[in-house]
Amino acid sequence: MHRRILAPGALAAASLLLAIPASAASHSPGAPGIGDPYYPDYGNGGYDVSHYDLRLTYRPATDELEGTATISARTTQDLAFFDLDFLLDVSEVRVNGARAAFASSGQHELVVTPRAPLAKGTPVTVVVRYRGVPSAKSAYGFTTWHRTPDGAVAADEPEAAWWWFPSNDHPSDKATYDVSVAVPDGTQAISNGTLQSAVSKLGWTRYNWRENKPQATYLATLALGKFDITRGTSEGGVPVLNAYSTALGDNDGAARASVERTGEIVDWLSGRFGPYPFSSAGGYVPNTTTGYALETQTRVYYSPKQFANGSNTSVVVHELAHQWYGDSVSLKGWKDIWINEGFARYAQWLWSEHEGEGTAQELADYVYASHPADDPFWTVRPGDPGPDHQFDTAVYDRGALALQALRNAVGDKAFFAVLKGWPQRHAYGNASVTDFRRYAEKVSGKPLGALFDTWLFQPSKPAAPAARAAAVAGAAGAAGADRPRSWKKIEATNGVHRR
Repeated sequence: MHRRILAPGALAAASLLLAIPASAASHSPGAPGIGDPYYPDYGNGGYDVSHYDLRLTYRPATDELEGTATISARTTQDLAFFDLDFLLDVSEVRVNGARAAFASSGQHELVVTPRAPLAKGTPVTVVVRYRGVPSAKSAYGFTTWHRTPDGAVAADEPEAAWWWFPSNDHPSDKATYDVSVAVPDGTQAISNGTLQSAVSKLGWTRYNWRENKPQATYLATLALGKFDITRGTSEGGVPVLNAYSTALGDNDGAARASVERTGEIVDWLSGRFGPYPFSSAGGYVPNTTTGYALETQTRVYYSPKQFANGSNTSVVVHELAHQWYGDSVSLKGWKDIWINEGFARYAQWLWSEHEGEGTAQELADYVYASHPADDPFWTVRPGDPGPDHQFDTAVYDRGALALQALRNAVGDKAFFAVLKGWPQRHAYGNASVTDFRRYAEKVSGKPLGALFDTWLFQPSKPAAPAARAAAVAGAAGAAGADRPRSWKKIEATNGVHRR
């Protein structure tokens, strides 16, 4: 049993939690957290979600969101009650058609008590009716709902769902999505996957989006505003949809020059990571003041600031690489963040090599030489950085160094076989750093425990020969002119996420 501290306004509803039938004595509550040590209260125990159906209405003038979420799940234990992660104001909850009691708890928990306990293995349909002003809600002192002059955006990591739909908010519980959003005519709604239809009636247009592959909750996105939308198909046959705020101003040209290369980059990455794992690709650039980009599944979020200094295909490569490493193959726990960021950074290094702006080895040498042994950079352990350093530069750059060291240790043939085989082996699932090491050992036929420990887990600067960095250690560290030409664009993606 977990002790719950309920908000005062929830006491009346909370009293209903006590009215659990005697027959529920053998049933347990679902845990208010899924068990991730970085974020103990994120996600929930006792059930597994297979599909989210979200039917929403949004009013840009007031930032008011109204919705009905229908969640299809299956219990993984006997349940007396269970939690959803959510912040907006709930008016009704039904479980398998019957009204259920509900109460707010802690910072972001919605506690649901079904009319009758649920047995392990039971299919469950949960309907939640809600409304509120997302920008007025906060948890732990922050908000991930970004209001814009003409609408709003939901895109953040490691949490974003709480502000617009109830969920089991952890990457280990992935699901498919239908997102239907009504907005006033002249406003558009952008989300993940494929646009199924857009129907106008009585001054409102309803956009219906579908993501038919499993998706982590933080990768679900919603953009509401005035956009110019472009459509195309890559040479490899992947449909591409991009959207640009009509108010990007001076950043508009550079944003388009970068994001419109999505199809080309998807095809190029497919040559290194295997077939593109989703039914569509693309990105959107809203009129926000944030500075980061995020790999929201199939429809990448880019801040306009990513293009403030000109075109930036490197950030497009980074976020599209995540479609394989992070989106299709998601981390098991947040400590496995290297599976996402180290590989996306290394994809930027490969792109630099492709563009003739510095090889991956040259970039590795430069990074290695740029950080002396007493630099705190080396105290961050990319293989388990801790929640306070989860998106530290070292997770990106030292994480990519680890991959260059692996490449040098096993040779190009085995290395690129690993890069291509891994996303197919774990497609649409979850995996850990340990899983990757074991897979790399299997493919290469070499023991790699010491290499992984040195580059991912030791809080000190590794010896140079592992990444062949010694040759330029003196020169690159002393002269900024020795930076590979692509470095400025690669550097722009440092710290792209909120934490």
